[in-house]
Amino acid sequence: MEKSEGKIQAEIVTFFRNTYCLKFHKPRYCIFSVPNERKDRKELSKMIGTGLYGGVSDLIVTIPNKVLFIEVKDAKGTQQPNQKNFEKTINDLNLNYYVVRSLEEFQTLINTYLQ
Repeated sequence: MEKSEGKIQAEIVTFFRNTYCLKFHKPRYCIFSVPNERKDRKELSKMIGTGLYGGVSDLIVTIPNKVLFIEVKDAKGTQQPNQKNFEKTINDLNLNYYVVRSLEEFQTLINTYLQ
């Protein structure tokens, strides 16, 4: 059975926080989500006014001297046009944007940066 994007994202956050974000970790890294999906038009309008940016990655990860923008997709998921536009913006700034489809793929990515 395939995992949902939400389940994959939860596994990633739990792994990363337990491995790198506890008080005793030196340095202490950070991972956070950007909830950017709203159904209610009034709420959406208010969120846009306070900085909502359509297509922003699901997760932002900070590690020494790097910020990683992580989009989580399930095995069949594809990026929406606004997500592709955000990826282009990040790449044009020479920053780090990745699409990951599993906890294992995320772990491999993080290990690459931390070696």
